[in-house]
Amino acid sequence: MEQLNWGYVQLGLFALAFGGLQIWWIGSTLRRQRLPRPLSEGEFRRSLERIWQKQD
Repeated sequence: MEQLNWGYVQLGLFALAFGGLQIWWIGSTLRRQRLPRPLSEGEFRRSLERIWQKQD
């Protein structure tokens, strides 16, 4: 009977580890989807002007 209980403990620990990895994986996937928004035309122009000023 003790071996049966130890088997359940091992299965529970495995399930906890697997669940933790799933939560971590899903969280990292959702974080990756938050991409920066595209620059507006004015922001893009200002960015290019700053780059060109540094080169001169």
